[in-house]
Amino acid sequence: MPVTFVEREIGGRTLRLETGRVAKLASGAVMASYADSTVMATCVRSNPRPGIDFFPLQCDYREKLTAAGKFPGGFRKREGAPNEKEVLTMRMMDRPIRPLFPDGFIDEIQIQAWVMSHDGQNDTDVLACTAGSAAVCLTDAPFMGPVATVRVGRIMTDDGEVFVLNPTVAQMEYSDLDLVLSGHPNGINMIEVGAAEVEDDVVLDAIRFGLEEGIKPIVELVLELREKCGAPEANPGPLHVPADEVMQTVKDKVYDRLVEARKIHGKKERNEKVGELRDEVMHDCFALPQDAPYAEYKAAEDRRGQAKDAFRTLEKKITHMLVAEHGIRADGRGLKEIRPIEMEPGIFSRTHGSAFFQRGETQSLVTCALGTNKAEQIVDGLLPEYAKKFYLHYNFPPFCVGEAGRIMGPGRREVGHGALAERSLLGIIPSTDDFPYTIRLVSDITESNGSSSMASVCGGCLALMDAGVPIRNTCAGISVGRFTSADGKVSHVTDILGEEDFFGEMDFKVSGTREGITGIQLDLKALGLDVDEIGVIFEQAKEGRLQIIEQMESVLAAPREDISMYAPRIITVKIDPDKIGKLIGPGGKTIRGIQERTGCSIDVEEDGTVLIGSTDGEMGLQCKAEVEALGAEIRVGTIYDGKVVSVKDFGAFIELAPGTDGMCHISELAHGFVKSVGDIVKIGDSVKVKVINVDDTGRIKLSRRALMDPPADGDGGDGDGGQQGGRRRGGRRDGDRAEAPA
Repeated sequence: MPVTFVEREIGGRTLRLETGRVAKLASGAVMASYADSTVMATCVRSNPRPGIDFFPLQCDYREKLTAAGKFPGGFRKREGAPNEKEVLTMRMMDRPIRPLFPDGFIDEIQIQAWVMSHDGQNDTDVLACTAGSAAVCLTDAPFMGPVATVRVGRIMTDDGEVFVLNPTVAQMEYSDLDLVLSGHPNGINMIEVGAAEVEDDVVLDAIRFGLEEGIKPIVELVLELREKCGAPEANPGPLHVPADEVMQTVKDKVYDRLVEARKIHGKKERNEKVGELRDEVMHDCFALPQDAPYAEYKAAEDRRGQAKDAFRTLEKKITHMLVAEHGIRADGRGLKEIRPIEMEPGIFSRTHGSAFFQRGETQSLVTCALGTNKAEQIVDGLLPEYAKKFYLHYNFPPFCVGEAGRIMGPGRREVGHGALAERSLLGIIPSTDDFPYTIRLVSDITESNGSSSMASVCGGCLALMDAGVPIRNTCAGISVGRFTSADGKVSHVTDILGEEDFFGEMDFKVSGTREGITGIQLDLKALGLDVDEIGVIFEQAKEGRLQIIEQMESVLAAPREDISMYAPRIITVKIDPDKIGKLIGPGGKTIRGIQERTGCSIDVEEDGTVLIGSTDGEMGLQCKAEVEALGAEIRVGTIYDGKVVSVKDFGAFIELAPGTDGMCHISELAHGFVKSVGDIVKIGDSVKVKVINVDDTGRIKLSRRALMDPPADGDGGDGDGGQQGGRRRGGRRDGDRAEAPA
């Protein structure tokens, strides 16, 4: 294949797609460049693995740190397991591509995207999604694409707030909206949103902007590349679908009874009845022959596998029919009805914040921990390193769905659901100026039957309020599903069950407050949605989340007035940045000494902001005083509680703060005559002194006498001397009197 490329200006920068130069043994390969960022994406199609009955699509995205001239950290200077950003990008690649393959297609499709160049401003996650789709389009796979992915931000300009297509990293610093949008010729099929309470109508306008200005021209560009390079025609090959005869046998056997079984309201009872019907079909119509030739046994085994698929397909069609044509949901609710909700904040006594949230058969226990800057999560990658002061971790153990599954670390699903809940709550987290704590939420799903990520949002918001975090507004999340009848009638349902997600066409999750949207995630199995339908879904989701917010506020109306007694108290002190070195001391000796004496943690920022964390209020105040003394400019008139560190004949040296001493002359130790410094103070004594002078060289003169009341019988002179003088004067007067008679 000769080298072929196409390019077009997208969002003010050139998008270039090239094929035919590298990775020529792959089924399809594209080198995609946007400004100075480049991603290489490959796609390989292979024969299906024996025995599988699902579509084994693999999407992989890796950031080569050499792309930005960086080295991996740690002992092994090699990229390791994918980080969270890479995992989330893999999910963004998979979700819009997977639904565009036909049912029954089970060939291996493996997409790999490597970042080869990164300019530090044009991020490569959305570029990789587009490049991966383009690579699939160059193969003979039956892909109903291409898919284009763009990011939309909103920033303030002289002309007001404007949408920006594929905003740079610098522009995103000033954007209140982070919208990632995927679409193809038939509509939009993937949405990811993180927003700062942006109005529903504004988000809808942003989706329309991204579709018209980004997705449509990029789709045209990929189609142009496919045509220019002479890509092969699509070849689906044999599809793994039930034979018509098998499908009809299953339908004739159980259709009417399966319709009734799908109307049973209880999940356990419904699943048991459906399981009985499945077993009956398998036993009566597709039993495996005993003592038969291998060929006959193998054919019967294949028919039995097709029968399982046929039963699942029939159950899916019945579910669509009941919802779309008759408005009957599995648990008997109305189309917009939300399952019963039970909530309790403060469920655990020793956590900084906690909450129990249950909606129907979905249940989450959320705990909140508050910490200092040392608890920040450092994120390193191709973009400049930064620290996260708020993060949420989501756990989905096997027991929450009644299974004894493998116990392991978080997978892609856990990472993705946690990121959605985190993004949804980030929009209501206060600024660090108002609340300087690092916040960690952990959502443990203990029961699951639909939208556990939205339960994490609701439970997480309650846990934040229970922890005393001054959030901006109450935030809740809800999911909306979609069902289409045989005649094309579309119905949307609120608060979907797990099986409504499985059998339905859509899981559209929307989180937000009364003011606007904070998070969205759309997973779509249908071909695509148009903007008008998304607007209808927004209205239905808003109605649902407002109902949940009202119920949440009836349990806990606002954040608690104070944080937990077990949480560290953070005291903020501002010092001169030039004094930071003095606070830290040689080799960190000074700051370590303060922390050891007070039991507090101290974090120092470059601008001179010092954050003191302490669970002991008295020690926190002592730590604050020491930090202020170290960082403050010594001024005349200031009073300190000092410590005597040296005694001389002429006075005492008193430590005002670690590394800062002043001299109190013997004449300033007390009123009257002081014979010896040791008569007044000794090394180690605590002394309250006042600064009476700071000379040009920085030497500090102190006075203890200035803080003492003067003697009642004189002007502050030596009392003994005055008595002696008085006696001398009295003697002379007595003598005068004695001489008078003579």
